[in-house]
Amino acid sequence: MTVRLLHLHSTFAPGGKEARAVRLMNAFAGAAEHVVLSATPGAFGARNGLDPGVRVSFPGEGEAPALTGRPGPRRYWSLARYMAGFDLVLTYNWGAMDAVMAHRLYRVPLRLPPLVHHEDGFNSDELDHQIRRRQFFRASALRGARVLVVPSERLETVARRAWRRPARRVRRIANGIALERYATLPQADAIPGFRRAPGDIVVGTVAGLRAVKNLPFLVRAFARAQTGGRLVIVGDGSERAAIEETARAEGVADRVLLPGHLADSSRFIGHFDIFALSSDSEQFPIALIEAMAASLPVVATDVGDVCHMIAPENQRFIVAPRDEAAFAEALGRLIANRDLRHRIGAANRARAWAEYGEGAMIAAYRALYAEAMGRPGILG
Repeated sequence: MTVRLLHLHSTFAPGGKEARAVRLMNAFAGAAEHVVLSATPGAFGARNGLDPGVRVSFPGEGEAPALTGRPGPRRYWSLARYMAGFDLVLTYNWGAMDAVMAHRLYRVPLRLPPLVHHEDGFNSDELDHQIRRRQFFRASALRGARVLVVPSERLETVARRAWRRPARRVRRIANGIALERYATLPQADAIPGFRRAPGDIVVGTVAGLRAVKNLPFLVRAFARAQTGGRLVIVGDGSERAAIEETARAEGVADRVLLPGHLADSSRFIGHFDIFALSSDSEQFPIALIEAMAASLPVVATDVGDVCHMIAPENQRFIVAPRDEAAFAEALGRLIANRDLRHRIGAANRARAWAEYGEGAMIAAYRALYAEAMGRPGILG
């Protein structure tokens, strides 16, 4: 029997949580049909990763209630009524929190299906501290959620303390990937415009071009390392112009490549020699797991669970957020030492294969969703 799942996203543009949602939808195959709404109008680029056989629709404006707007009973009633035709409601991040509140207010009179909420981190406006009114709103809205799912230990602590969620209502499920896809050589033409010159060391990253990823910081640190080579930033987003301007100002525009969003990182990530993560906020980044699976050493900011995810051998290359000098120095050390890069990359690969396989993640989500619906085994 097929179940109907409603996905309410802050955005469905390509990113970590969207990639995970797509993998789960592919894994559920014919056992479920899906409806996906985005709080960001038109942001549905992650749909390109869906298998052809997945039954999914993306209602446009006027076909479904908007996830953003002025809070109030009438709007919440409209959101709640839309949920009534599904077997399970899945909400994602702050952008869908109005829907979580609507579900809490009307789940009893409308006999709404259970709701599972997913939190993967914070936007740039909550990097240094949580906005107090949002903290209270989350805590109130989440009282009606069957379970809150988080990927990291740090976010699990926030959920229990700041959002007052009892342990039984919080589930931590680590992100995982299809590791075997990263055991093959990268495709030669996978990165448009990329050509490796003899002796080039390639620093690369995969990220949405958003302020929270702090990619201008990465460009400045790369320039400060003064070691030549190339910097490749794969992704799309609103910060592209700022990144390009920083590269020009630092005199490295000819060595920085922004090819845009590229599907399937296993096709290209092996072209990198070093993976760089410059974010001001992360929790359990999927791109980091992909880099580890591809045997890459990592230079990263100490955010979320990053320092605990990587192999111990790599931990000395994790620096404080926004510490440009330390980041540049770490890049320089790895760029200058081929043997060290290979040793650390091998250790990261072993860690990824031991702990971050996709199978365990999919099994955990499949069991959680089926349990929430009270229908064990329904998702295959």
